[in-house]
Amino acid sequence: MSRSFRNAARPTPGALRHRIEERLGIAVFTLALLFLCAQTVFAHEFKIGDLEIGHPWSRATPAGAKVAGGYFTITNKGGTADRLLSISSDISDKAELHEMGVEDGVMTMRPVAGGLEIPAGGKVALAPGGYHLMFVGLKRQPKQGETFSATLTFEKAGVVSVDFAVEGMGETGAMDDHAN
Repeated sequence: MSRSFRNAARPTPGALRHRIEERLGIAVFTLALLFLCAQTVFAHEFKIGDLEIGHPWSRATPAGAKVAGGYFTITNKGGTADRLLSISSDISDKAELHEMGVEDGVMTMRPVAGGLEIPAGGKVALAPGGYHLMFVGLKRQPKQGETFSATLTFEKAGVVSVDFAVEGMGETGAMDDHAN
């Protein structure tokens, strides 16, 4: 092999640096794209009128469970209060809005009558231990990593379809803090 052929096969230091920078750029772009996709999955929002529904989620349920909870935040960016009137979903026979509280040292849970007010310029959290949805009469078990849809009906803003991300059985909704 001649000496000139060997030298021609070797990249110059500048060309080598360019290849490394190009590959590094591709790797950074790929990681950024993956990060953005993950944020979309974990922090999804829906909007109707002045209302923003942040990160609807539910927990996976064990086989045979008849109910599942639903959680999200509602932010009212408008100057008029609105009210969440009803919820429906294909995953269950019915969906109810509930409130948990403590009475005489005993934890209680009861349906909320008349809907849930979302004050003008305010935010309401549906979270474990407080206001939440109950999907009653499950038609199938929500499994971690899946989504299911539900329809929320508001007094003024109207009707909006949202997707609930199904998280693990022991989740507490920590991702919701990052959604808003």
